[in-house]
Amino acid sequence: MQLLQVDIWFIIEKLVLITVILLGSLGIAMYATWGERKVAAVMQDRIGPARAGLFGLLQPLADGGKLFFKEEILPDRSTKFLFIMGPALAMLTACMTSAVVPWGPDYVTQTGRVVSLQVADINIGILFVFGVVSLGVYGVMLGGWASNNKFSLLSSIRAASQAISYELAMGISLVALLMMTGSLSLREIVSQQHGFWHDGYFTWNFFKQPLGFLIFLTCSFAELNRAPFDLPECESELNMGYHQEYSSMKLGFFLFAEYINLFISSAILATLFFGGYNFPFMDQVAASVSPLLFTIICVLVLLTKIVGFILFFMFVRWTLPRFRYDQLMRLGWKSLIPLALINMLITGIVVLWVIK
Repeated sequence: MQLLQVDIWFIIEKLVLITVILLGSLGIAMYATWGERKVAAVMQDRIGPARAGLFGLLQPLADGGKLFFKEEILPDRSTKFLFIMGPALAMLTACMTSAVVPWGPDYVTQTGRVVSLQVADINIGILFVFGVVSLGVYGVMLGGWASNNKFSLLSSIRAASQAISYELAMGISLVALLMMTGSLSLREIVSQQHGFWHDGYFTWNFFKQPLGFLIFLTCSFAELNRAPFDLPECESELNMGYHQEYSSMKLGFFLFAEYINLFISSAILATLFFGGYNFPFMDQVAASVSPLLFTIICVLVLLTKIVGFILFFMFVRWTLPRFRYDQLMRLGWKSLIPLALINMLITGIVVLWVIK
């Protein structure tokens, strides 16, 4: 009987990469809360967090400590198992979406070993992201329903209907992009955007699918429950929304999941439409530096794009007023879905008659 060959180094590489991505996601989510408060302060001409540490840099640690030491409350009339499962599922799905994102090019060691900066290079990476994001809504639904609070229930129903409505337009806008790339693999989509300019035109998909990008970006706001689409957390109507009855780290899980989703959504946007880790003149840079330094530069380029998208999400939150719910649904069904269908039709014509 032939024994199964196990590549120990491959397992170690993946475990290290998963650990780095997980801890990095938690760290960025933690300091995104500080960044959002600072952005709000700048836009409102005030200081923001300034007490804990230099420029308030220790404020996220203080907030985390406060949540950790708060009393754990389980409402008497809640469905306790599902009440606990809600934030756990939200946190789990938020962390899972990072598995298929290519964080940098493959690094070839001096011994010839290829180290991939992607946890799982599956050929249906986009479908994996959509599937996991769809499951994330169940965390909100479980939390809102199991709380046995009418405000929380209304909030979770809003979140579910909003997610279903905007996932349609998001998926259709992505179909147009997949027509041009011919692949569902995020690694392949990034490799097709190599550099910045090729054969007399831009390689980044933003320049090939500007309308698709705008639709995808708008739907991302709705999927993240970010203003002006934050109807599930509408304080003026629903108190706190679906996490009304939560306290301590169960509430912290919901808040962390929101900012991890913000980070991963920014990574997906940068990967699909802005070249991922690609940047102008990268071939010239690769020829002049060591492979390890080039890989680090590519990772930093992707992180810079991600931070840019995160700041954009924050600027929009503190700029635009919240939609009414009927306006939100009308925008999704009567504007974005028809636009996405028109964009898909035009793309199909161009791919069929012009490119081929």
